[in-house]
Amino acid sequence: MFDILMYLFENYIHSEAEVMVDHDVLTDELTRAGFHQDEIYKALSWLEKLAALQDSDAYPYLTRVGSRSVRIYTPEEMQLLDTQSRGFLLFLEQINVLDFTTREMVIDRVMELDTKYFSMDDLKWVILMVLFNVPGKETAYSQMEDLIFEEQEGPLH
Repeated sequence: MFDILMYLFENYIHSEAEVMVDHDVLTDELTRAGFHQDEIYKALSWLEKLAALQDSDAYPYLTRVGSRSVRIYTPEEMQLLDTQSRGFLLFLEQINVLDFTTREMVIDRVMELDTKYFSMDDLKWVILMVLFNVPGKETAYSQMEDLIFEEQEGPLH
């Protein structure tokens, strides 16, 4: 399913191609690209739920959360998001790429992926997809792109 999401993000969303594509046409294209139909439906459902998160008050409790709060992860979340991934999410909050709501959206979308193995690179792509879909997060999206695509020159210290 994640491969389909990556394919869609790179070929439609990230490339600024026509986003309003008929589901049947898109399903046919993905089938011709070699993806299985059940995985296609899961990926399209994942994207629809991502869009629904931005339109709803899915996290009303976050308005009561202070800036010094700490996210406690469930055992299921810790199983999929390793220590490095959780640290990266915290880092992104500290540099204001993610806020409480977008962090929760990222975690929600990660947990909905149909996978047992999830890498740091996968997490970065999910973050990009979430930020791309949230109005007003253009600067955060740009910062995230810079973190992913710009190669560091020289020593990091």
